[in-house]
Amino acid sequence: MSVLPTLKYKRIFTWLVLVFVVMFLFRLLYGYKYSPRDENVSQSESFLSQIQQKNYASERKVQMKPDAAPIPTASSQKYEKVAYVKSRSASFTEDEKQLHGTIRRFGAIIQYQQESGNKGNRDLRLLIGVSPEKFDSCYYAVQKIGTIRSTSITKVDKTNEYRKLNASKVSMEKNLASLNSLTSQPGKIDERILLHERIAEVERQLQELGVELGNFDEENEFCTIQFSMYEGAALQGIPFYSRLKTALEWTVKYYVMLMAGLCLASLGAWLLLKVLTMIKT
Repeated sequence: MSVLPTLKYKRIFTWLVLVFVVMFLFRLLYGYKYSPRDENVSQSESFLSQIQQKNYASERKVQMKPDAAPIPTASSQKYEKVAYVKSRSASFTEDEKQLHGTIRRFGAIIQYQQESGNKGNRDLRLLIGVSPEKFDSCYYAVQKIGTIRSTSITKVDKTNEYRKLNASKVSMEKNLASLNSLTSQPGKIDERILLHERIAEVERQLQELGVELGNFDEENEFCTIQFSMYEGAALQGIPFYSRLKTALEWTVKYYVMLMAGLCLASLGAWLLLKVLTMIKT
């Protein structure tokens, strides 16, 4: 008669050990996939997301003429193209000089620059505007600086936005012309004051719209490279015994919490059954 309870307890013990082993292996594998430094890098991925500077460019298409060289002309399509490059440098000063030399070599411009940290833990962030024709070459050139951690390119069509801005400009200009024509009409002083205030408001809106449209002008056409570089020596591997220790500590901690939670849940279920039994009787 005592064999059945013994088998039952052995089965429960086996399941408990199996849960512990699975949690331990999960934490050990997670340690190989996770790096605290990678978390810091991912947090700085959108470090320029709040910068108002925007660069736009036009698609180029080649116009062929008889007995003449092909002439690139701008089409009506507008787009925004941004490359993201994140790098780590063990020779920060030399790599920073190389970066600025690369920017000058491609005739690019620095539109935003931020440096932080002390020697040994420095961080450099740049927003670089480069002409569309040189974008690809510059993009691959900056990837030779330091040790590249990640790269990506995003291209977004801005044609509809450009057309809407132009349509708004035409509408405001017509509205302004109508308001200016009313200034020659007789009226009360307060009405004329309101009219002049309205004219000033429309002129201000036109000025702001002109600034936005100016970003699309052919002479201001750039593509963007967002470059970030942090200082750090080559990453060294974590010893296996250290990973085992960390995984074991984590497993013991959360295994005890899991068992405590199960015990409390079982106790709560037992009490609930007792209460229900008392109510029924």
